[in-house]
Amino acid sequence: MADPIHQFEIVNLAPLVKIGATEIQLTNSAVFMMVAVGITAFLMIGATAGRQLVPGRLQSMAEVTYEFVADMIRSTAGEEGLRFFPLVFSLFTFILFANIVGIVPYTFTVTSHIVVTATLALLVFFTVIGYGLYSHGLGFFRLFVPHGIPGYILPFVVLIEIVSFLSRPISHSVRLFANMLAGHITLKVFAGFVAGLGGALGLVGWVGGVLPLAMVTALTALELLVAFLQAYVFTLLTCIYLSDALHPGH
Repeated sequence: MADPIHQFEIVNLAPLVKIGATEIQLTNSAVFMMVAVGITAFLMIGATAGRQLVPGRLQSMAEVTYEFVADMIRSTAGEEGLRFFPLVFSLFTFILFANIVGIVPYTFTVTSHIVVTATLALLVFFTVIGYGLYSHGLGFFRLFVPHGIPGYILPFVVLIEIVSFLSRPISHSVRLFANMLAGHITLKVFAGFVAGLGGALGLVGWVGGVLPLAMVTALTALELLVAFLQAYVFTLLTCIYLSDALHPGH
């Protein structure tokens, strides 16, 4: 049976530049990141290049995506949150298309690597801190002092709030990484059952492989749903965290 972990291996494709003893390589991970960015660019540029009063399929898809993200921001961070629309929209589309592309056989799922999801989570984390301090100065730290807390337990609550805030990048990144990793391992295992049964038992094995094949088909459909849900959850949490930068202490 094929190794279910092998699909997550980062492979060097071509050398780019050498700095001292360090050689920077073009990897399969970088290629599929560029693919996700390219799909997003194609969607938006293609939709705006030939805008029509009655939108076509591409324009409709772009408009639905735009409104979906904008409504998410308004519902969590208010109208002020729309100043972060480019960031939130870019995160949503990048994660969504990276997840979907990764379901295609013989591709690579970049969001199954913690280094990628952690980088995105840290980008959000430092954006919240930077904008919060820029807009509110030291008033940003009201975020750690909830209203209506009795003074004798306030130090403990503040400590809990600080630990909770500092752990955000961990939960933000691990949630996306773990879901994509687990889903793809499960798909690979069931797909391996089909080939393994057929190779070991011949015709009887191929007949017996119908059940694992049905499971692979069902899991693929489920993975498509998970691909969207994980992009949505990551983006929704981003909006909630950005709301703290806009309205600390609320």
